[in-house]
Amino acid sequence: MTKDAEAVSKFVESFAAQLVEAGMQRMPARIFAALLSSDEGALTSAELGERLQVSPAAVSGAVRYLAQQHMVSREREPGSRRERYRVDSNQWYEALTSREAVIKRWERALRDGVTSLGPTTPAGRRLSETLAFFEFVDEEIAAMMERWRVHREKTFGT
Repeated sequence: MTKDAEAVSKFVESFAAQLVEAGMQRMPARIFAALLSSDEGALTSAELGERLQVSPAAVSGAVRYLAQQHMVSREREPGSRRERYRVDSNQWYEALTSREAVIKRWERALRDGVTSLGPTTPAGRRLSETLAFFEFVDEEIAAMMERWRVHREKTFGT
C-alpha cells in the first residue's frame, strides 16, 4: 500500500505541534514525528532534510537532542559512513525509564535540601513533600512499566 505523501506530511506537522505544545522544541518534534511515521522507523540525515525541507545542521542538532533524551538511536548504514537515525516501537518506554535516573538525582538533592534546611522549617517541609512526591512517582513508574511489559507482550507478542 502506497502512503499519501501529503497525508504523511500533515500527520508529521500535526503530531509535532502536539509535542511542541507539551514542551518539546519544534525541530526535534518534527524529526521525531518524521521518523515515527516512516515505514522502517529509520531515515538518514539527507532523507530527513528532504522530507522536512530543513538544513543538515537543523537535523543534526535535533537528532543530538533526541538521542540525549533516548528517543532516537544512531546506526551506521552497512558499508557506508552515513548514519541512520532510528525510532523503535519501544522508544517511549526507553525515554520514560531513562527519566528514572533523573528522578533519583532529584530525590538525592531534595534529601540533602531537607537536611540542610531542617525538616521542621517551612522550606524543609515543602522539600519533604516534594521528595515524597518524586518517591511516589518513581514507584508508580516502575510498577506501570512492568504492567506495560506484560500488556505489550500480550498485545504485540514482543
